[in-house]
Amino acid sequence: MIAVMTALSVLGRFLFAAVPGFKPMTAIIVLTGMYLGYEAGFLCGAGTALLSNFYFGQGPWTPFQMLAFGLLGLLAGLLGKSLKSSRIWLVLYGIFAGVAYSFMMDVWTVLWAYDGFSVKGYLAALLTAVPYTVAYALSNVVFLLLIRKPFGSRLNRMIVKYRI
Repeated sequence: MIAVMTALSVLGRFLFAAVPGFKPMTAIIVLTGMYLGYEAGFLCGAGTALLSNFYFGQGPWTPFQMLAFGLLGLLAGLLGKSLKSSRIWLVLYGIFAGVAYSFMMDVWTVLWAYDGFSVKGYLAALLTAVPYTVAYALSNVVFLLLIRKPFGSRLNRMIVKYRI
């Protein structure tokens, strides 16, 4: 199931490649964590970044992406019951995930651009990334609301059927 969810997340990144910051990846990673647990969420997130970057380009940023997406999946797994029971919490987590991913990747941006970490550089990176951060957060909410029910019902069915 983790491999299937990871493959769907990678496919989502491919299908929406032309739209900057608007992809179903994080939503699929969050749903994986919510329904299959925090370990599955982390593996799906890290695997999605690693595998999709074979197409989009591997580089020193890949471990940062793996960690960022992995942590978002892990946290979704830890908050799984709350996220499943409340649409409001799910929307708030979608917003949080978009902002948190952007904040984590801006650390990479600063380390790449400067010789070490710079607070001024980090604040500049955060400021210039605002449109993308908003797009990430918005896409997470949209995709979570669109795919939660169909993915959730199928994942629940698999959990019951195969006693996962």
